[in-house]
Amino acid sequence: MITTHQKNIAALTHLSTLSKFVFPLGNFIMPLILWTLNKEKSEFIDKHGKQAINFQLSILLYSVIIASLTIPLFIFGVLDHISFPEVWRGMHHNINMNISDAEGIQIAVFAIVIVFLAIIATIFEIIFIILATTKANSGELYNYPITINFLK
Repeated sequence: MITTHQKNIAALTHLSTLSKFVFPLGNFIMPLILWTLNKEKSEFIDKHGKQAINFQLSILLYSVIIASLTIPLFIFGVLDHISFPEVWRGMHHNINMNISDAEGIQIAVFAIVIVFLAIIATIFEIIFIILATTKANSGELYNYPITINFLK
C-alpha cells in the first residue's frame, strides 16, 4: 500500500527537478537530496527518485552531445569568415568579416533552428516532468521516455 506521504515525496522529487530554473544544478541537487533521504523508506519513492535523476542525467548527456556537435559547426561557420590579423591587432571596431548575404542567412538560420530545438526540448522536458509528477501523485510508476538508466 502506497501512502499519501510516499506519493507526495515521489511527486515532489519529480517537481524538484524544475528548481534548475531557480538555481544552477537544482535539477540534480534537489531530487538527489529527496531521493537519498527517502529511498530506504519506500520502494515507490526509490523508483521515482531514480527515474527523476536518470532523466536529468540523460538530458544532460544529450545536451552535451548536441552542443559538442553544433557549437563547432557554428563557430567554424563564423570564424572561417573573420580576418584574424585584424582581431589580434585589437582593431575590434573594424573587423573584416567576409560573409556574403547567403552565408549570413545560413548562419542565422542555423542559429535560429538550434534555439528553436532547444526551446522545444525544454518544453517537452517540462511536460514529461509534469506527467511524472501526476503519475507519482496518483500512486503509479512512470518511466520517462528516452531515459538512460544510470541508476538501476
